[in-house]
Amino acid sequence: MNTSQPTLEDIWKLFQESDRKFQEMSRETDKKIKQVAESIGRLGNRLGDFVEEMVRPAAVRLFQERGIDVHEVHQNVSSVREGEGIEVDLLVVNDTDVIAIECKSSLSIDDINEHLKRLQKLKKMLPAYADKRVMGAVTAMVMPDNVAQYAYRQGLFVIAQTGDHLSVRNDLNFKPAVW
Repeated sequence: MNTSQPTLEDIWKLFQESDRKFQEMSRETDKKIKQVAESIGRLGNRLGDFVEEMVRPAAVRLFQERGIDVHEVHQNVSSVREGEGIEVDLLVVNDTDVIAIECKSSLSIDDINEHLKRLQKLKKMLPAYADKRVMGAVTAMVMPDNVAQYAYRQGLFVIAQTGDHLSVRNDLNFKPAVW
């Protein structure tokens, strides 16, 4: 039986080996976290696509019920001009009005603020609509009440699931912001 004490060199080698194994495990963990984050991101995008597909067929009806006689829906509209870009999930239009709808799986105040920026530059980026009245709307599978209220206060239509169908949650006194 060897009862000799480990030398400083032995301890240092053990430490280096432990450190090497820890670094390797850390890299593997980072790699797995990145893979999971990418998967969650893809799932979120797919759920956003699902919301878009739910709203698209109902969009004309929803706004006609609000007295806006729209008749066209354009999906995934994008434009790049002068190094600046814009993407709109759904554009609901008629001869005088455009409603840009942002579709999310889960809507946040940051998403609303991004949509407001998008609405401010829509006419510049999509000049075919420059002479039209531009309004905005948001919709999501998950929309906390405070987020819906914020969207309403910003002048956006709020589209949500109500029972087995979609509806505009804004009251009849609502006046949409116009860009």
